Amino acid sequence: MNVSSIVIQCSPKYFDSVKAWCEESDVCEYHFGDKERGKIVVTIEAPDVNGEIAKLMEIQRAPHVVSAEMMMSYQEDLDAAMKELDEAPEVPDLLQRCTEEEIDPATVVYHGDLKKKL
Repeated sequence: MNVSSIVIQCSPKYFDSVKAWCEESDVCEYHFGDKERGKIVVTIEAPDVNGEIAKLMEIQRAPHVVSAEMMMSYQEDLDAAMKELDEAPEVPDLLQRCTEEEIDPATVVYHGDLKKKL
């Protein structure tokens, strides 16, 4: 289980509306807000990082939300994640191929995830 805190920014005039959305949605749990600054602090829970990102994006798309950013994250199964990172190759396969096969790095299109390119 992953738990993360999210800071939401909205216009102070929409604070009550955004706060109500947070409290009524099953996406997050409202904890604190500053109406004068239009800031709201919520937490989200998900079984994995993909679930967290999906919930963060849902908050970002909520009405009157100017921005929503993850501030802190706790991963319950950190040992397994660390093991996975330790067992991963130091150089991703695509970058290794660029070096060994002399692929021109300028031809590699990056979309935020090297796995999609392979």
